[in-house]
Amino acid sequence: MTAVTAEDAAPIEGPQVFGHPRGLVVLAGTELWDRISFHGMQALLTLYMAEQLFRPGHVEKIVGFPALRSVVEGLFGHLTTQGLATQVFGLYVGFVYVTPTIGGWLGDQVLGRARTVTLGALLMTAGHFCMAFDQSFLLAMLLLILGAGALRGNLQPQVGELYPPHDRRRVVGFQLYASMINFGAFIAPLVTGALGKAYGWHVAFAFAGVGMLVGLLIYLAGQSDLPKSPLKGPRVVRPPLTPKERRIVLRLLALVPITALFWIAQSQVWNTYNLWARDHIELQVGSFAVPVVWLQSLDGLSPFICLPPMLMFWRWQAARGREPGEFVKIAIGCFIFAVSTLWLAAAGLVTGAHGRTPLLWAVAFHLASNLGWLYFVPTVTALFSRAAPRAVNATLIGVSSLAVFLGSTISGRMGSLYETLPPSIFWMLHAGLVTLGGVIMLGIGLRFTRAFETDAPA
Repeated sequence: MTAVTAEDAAPIEGPQVFGHPRGLVVLAGTELWDRISFHGMQALLTLYMAEQLFRPGHVEKIVGFPALRSVVEGLFGHLTTQGLATQVFGLYVGFVYVTPTIGGWLGDQVLGRARTVTLGALLMTAGHFCMAFDQSFLLAMLLLILGAGALRGNLQPQVGELYPPHDRRRVVGFQLYASMINFGAFIAPLVTGALGKAYGWHVAFAFAGVGMLVGLLIYLAGQSDLPKSPLKGPRVVRPPLTPKERRIVLRLLALVPITALFWIAQSQVWNTYNLWARDHIELQVGSFAVPVVWLQSLDGLSPFICLPPMLMFWRWQAARGREPGEFVKIAIGCFIFAVSTLWLAAAGLVTGAHGRTPLLWAVAFHLASNLGWLYFVPTVTALFSRAAPRAVNATLIGVSSLAVFLGSTISGRMGSLYETLPPSIFWMLHAGLVTLGGVIMLGIGLRFTRAFETDAPA
């Protein structure tokens, strides 16, 4: 038996596309269809549960629902139908971002990247098709959670593996990869919203399953352009982490609850925000009623509008030696998102003839908040990809997703406050949490950046 080490999965040299490895196109294309399927379902989920699935005539059909309700209310207290919908959504999204830790471990230690991604895509496809029936709703949730962990826990690490550890293109590569996430988030609500309106919820959910199959085909067709990681198993020889690597691991773990402060507010954009928009935004344009979920498409389109000028601004800063470091960029993202959330808090100050806030107010929110998203999310991922020791790189990138689990779970609970607090106070509370996260990250960036530096390349 020939022993292999973690270093065998080194960056590959090959054809370039716009100065980046061609494998980035394969991974971004796979992620695009993953997000079309995921966001297409996610955009509908809270409204679907609150307006149909958890109502009499449907809720009785869900296999295992009484047990689920008993557990959720045992943890969070009695919930209305709407409150239960926001809490279940928060738990679902939270667990979607927990399982990449397990998926990353499977890719690192057991199956290898390609097999784990394939397994994840098949599980997610089955989950989306199960969403087409009331009875299999909880089974669908389980399959989607497990599938997302296997797929996402191994796609993002492969992006990092395309570049040497200190390659400046790494952060830009993650930005371009993240743009596919947002493009998928733009397309999906438009399609599923139209399908749901014309043919019903279940047809829209089935479309999401088809999208995931397309993503799998793109990934399998592009294997030759991806880094070759060896099959993991008992034969793998891994040197133990050095004391410095162990310290970096602990420091990265300490960042998780801090970054969760951002995700508490961000998660509400796909959860309670839909209910708020339904109740407070003027959705009637002439004779056409804009579907609430179409606002989610703005959350995908906005980064495409913001990304080119932002990258140009970063290059301008870099040419003058003024480009901020990772932690400062993360803090800037928090501050921008906090200001955007305060914009929602102020929405009640501007109302039209029907007592509702103009649609353009929501458009402005999506543009501004996604600029904050672009500063924050890809930079956090790039930080973990760069700093995490290679032997546990995928696992720690998965661990970074625990911040989304914490944020989504907390936001699901806070979503029930929407029924008792004025909207302005509800959104101000979220803005304050994001601001706190930005202040802490700025402090780390100004004082402790070198504590996250790996050894310089030879």
